[in-house]
This record gives sequence, structure tokens and C-alpha cells, in this order.
Amino acid sequence: MPRRGLILQTRTHWLLLGLALLCSLILFLYLLECAPQTDGNASLPGIIGENYGKEYYQALLQEQEEHYQTRATSLKRQIAQLKQELQEMSEKMRFLQERKNAGANGIGYQGNKEQAPSDLLEFLHSQIDKAEVSIGAKLPSEYGVIPFESFTLMKVFQLEMGLTRHPEEKPVRKDKRDELVEVIEAGLEVINNPDEDDEQEDEDGPLGEKLIFNENDFIEGYYRTEKDKGTQYELFFKKADLMEYRHVTLFRPFGPLMKVKSEMIDITRSVINIIVPLAERTEAFAQFMQNFSESNFHNYTLVSLNEEFNRGRGLNVGARAWDKGEVLMFFCDVDIYFSAEFLNSCRLNAEPGKKVFYPVVFSLYNPAIVYANLDVPPPVEQQLVHKKDSGFWRDFGFGMTCQYQSDFLTIGGFDMEVKGWGGEDVHLYRKYLHSDLIVVRTPVPGLFHLWHEKRCADELAPEQYRMCIQSKAMNEASHSHLGMLVFREEIETHLHKQAYRTNGEAVG
Repeated sequence: MPRRGLILQTRTHWLLLGLALLCSLILFLYLLECAPQTDGNASLPGIIGENYGKEYYQALLQEQEEHYQTRATSLKRQIAQLKQELQEMSEKMRFLQERKNAGANGIGYQGNKEQAPSDLLEFLHSQIDKAEVSIGAKLPSEYGVIPFESFTLMKVFQLEMGLTRHPEEKPVRKDKRDELVEVIEAGLEVINNPDEDDEQEDEDGPLGEKLIFNENDFIEGYYRTEKDKGTQYELFFKKADLMEYRHVTLFRPFGPLMKVKSEMIDITRSVINIIVPLAERTEAFAQFMQNFSESNFHNYTLVSLNEEFNRGRGLNVGARAWDKGEVLMFFCDVDIYFSAEFLNSCRLNAEPGKKVFYPVVFSLYNPAIVYANLDVPPPVEQQLVHKKDSGFWRDFGFGMTCQYQSDFLTIGGFDMEVKGWGGEDVHLYRKYLHSDLIVVRTPVPGLFHLWHEKRCADELAPEQYRMCIQSKAMNEASHSHLGMLVFREEIETHLHKQAYRTNGEAVG
């Protein structure tokens, strides 16, 4: 009995200590929320002497007001959550005190054994272990992949669009905005107050002060939800004057957010070997090299093969041509336009022996249809926009991928039995899905597939020919534009009748 009393006394001591800490935290958050917001960098942007319209400043003020309202809501939610936890801890303390008094009076406790807080923590960690966070899951096919959606401070890039949602948009639902704000704030808390087990070193600012990250240092994030486990978040932060990225992984096991890891990633020495298989199509290759040169890349090698074109064969040869040790490879096509920011995403989301990156490309529609109201389509650089009528997320394509050479060789490379157009990239994708590697699948804003006329050869096998035709149809125009083309004759007939009726009324 003395031992049980000692245990209860110890539990009561810790609960009182936790209660005091929670009270202090609630008071701190309350004072933080009530304090007036100030920002030393809140001056309106613009070049000196340049005039801005009234609408511009109204839009800017509205955006700032929405930002502060979102932050205030997030703080209120945290305060409410802390109050609830405080109430729960108070009830537990009262319960333990009653048990202690009952034991002192010689009354035995016969109820169910109380589940300790450590049991709950153990359960939450078990949810992380079951989810595909630290190790990849073996999946039967590409349809089993749960893709990520990517986001920045202001935009979400989403795959599931239907006919009402857009490939790039601000989160419309308030709960989604609050969720992403909370996640970014939690990531900043992890970085600015690291634990001893975090894989990051303390770094000082230019004046020797502690380096503090804020929301403006947030670069990009990815999230996906496994419906029976929880939501995973991958966050990347970077100071403008530093080369290193800070990476934080968070997981919400249908409960409070839990940190999985925090690390520093240095990509300055990460070389990317961009491999492009090519047969004929010299004009497309000239356009690709122009983009390649504008991105300050000048080191390239041509490997010639005197044989029938086979995309998988070309990529296999290119992957094995590098003999200078481990290297990150980007398998790319000649009609792909990518930015330097995408290459950084490639470096951040591939890790030898652990992760391969399968970005979803934004595929542009036929510019002759998209810009039919113009005499000449605009330059390619002006076509690179994420709009519903300009293109779509090519979620059925798996040809663009970032992976390390060692993983590619270990997995066995491409299937050389696949001939002609298509199929080889899906086979490789499935190999990775069947392995223990994590497959990161998400739309990225800096990767575009430029439109080109697609020809499906008669020599293709029936399944390959069907895939080619399907890709050709999806690649031409949006649902609304295709509908206007299908019903063009009806529209012209209607316009002709309207013009005839108008002319008749004018004569009468």
C-alpha cells in the first residue's frame, strides 16, 4: 500500500507540474493574440515614382487582412485545444487524488485499469510506423499510390479537379486554410526550437544571433492522407541568403500533430544528370537546348545509338554512361520545359536507397485551340500558366522521374522487351512501387509538357495503340474547348439564323 501511495503521489506531482505549464502557455498565447500586430517590413511594395491604382492597394490590404485573420483564428484554435487539455488533466488529477484518498482509507480500487498517457503516445507512434512515412509500402499497381498535393504560402496545386476545381488555386475552404497555416507554424516551431535528436546543427545569423525562421522562409510543402492512418506533411524552408534547406516531416494521426524528423539538406554539391532520349525531332531539340542554355547549363554529352529508337533503351544507356560515382538522374523528354526551381525539388525529394521522385507534369493543350482568338499564339514562356483551359495535370504519365543511379541499377532498370511508344515508364514505376523505396508522387509548378502533334504508328500493338490514342485525345484541348469544336456547326447555324432574323427586322 505505501508503494501504491508513492506512485499516486508521483503522478499527482507530474500532473500538477503539467497543469502549471499549460496555464503558462495559455496565458502566453492569449497575450500574443491580444498584442497589436506590427511588422517592420510592412511598407507597400513598388518602385519609387511608379503610380499604383486604388484597386491595387485595396487588394494588397485585403490580402494582409486575410493573413492576420487566419493567424488569429489559428491562435484561438490552439488556445481552445490547450483549454481542453487543461480540463482533461484537471479531471485526471482529481481522479488520482480520489484514488489516493480511497487508498488511504483502506478501500481497494476495483474499476478498469486507467490507460496511462504513455499508452496513448505509444498508439500515436504506432500509427506513424504503419503509415508510408519512413519506409515505402509494396503496392500491387500504380493505382494503389496515394499522390501528394503540393502547396506554397498562397497556392495549392491539386490533382483532383473534376469540372469545378482548378489545377492551381487558393484554398477556398476555411478549414483547409487553417490546416495549412497550422502545419507551417508547427514546422517553424520544430526548426526554431529543435530537440536534441533532430538532425540539424545550430546556425547563427550574420550578426551572431540565433537564426530564426519565419513563414516567409517557407518554400514548398507536400501532403497526403492515408484514410486509416492519418495525414503526412513534408515541409521545406530556406533563408534567402543561405544555401541549405530545412526539411520537416509532420504526421497527424487523426489527432495532434506529431514531429517525425527535422533535418538540414545541403544541395550545393548535388549534381543532376539530365537524360533525354531522342530520335529525329530536331526543331523540338533546338527549343529544348535553348531552355537548357538559358538555365545556365552548358555541360552536355551526346551518346549515339545506331539502332531502332527505343525510349527505355536510350534511358538505360544514358543512365549507365555515367561512371563518376553516385549521381541523381532526371529522366526527361525533349518536349519538357522545366525551371531551375524544379531541379531543386528534384534534389529535395530523391534520396539514395530511400526515395524516388515522380512529379506530375502540367501538360499544355494545343495552342492553336487555346489561343484561337489571337492571330498568333503567344511565346512559349507566356503559355506556362496553370489554368483549366490551358492544360491539365498529366497524372497518367510516369516518364519524368528523379532517382539515383544506384536505385535505378538495383531495381533492374527498364524492361527491354517493351518496343516502340509507351509502356516502359509504367513498368519501371511499378518496380519501385513493389520495392521498399518511398515513391513521392505530386504535381509540381515548374514542370511543363509542351504540346506537339502526336502520331500513333500502325505498327504498335493494340494495347499500345489504344494508350497512344487516349493520350492524344487528352492532350488536345479542355472539356469546354472540345465541346465548342464538336458543336461548331450548331453554333454557326444559330449565329446565321440570328443574323438573318436581325437583318429581316431591319428591312421590315
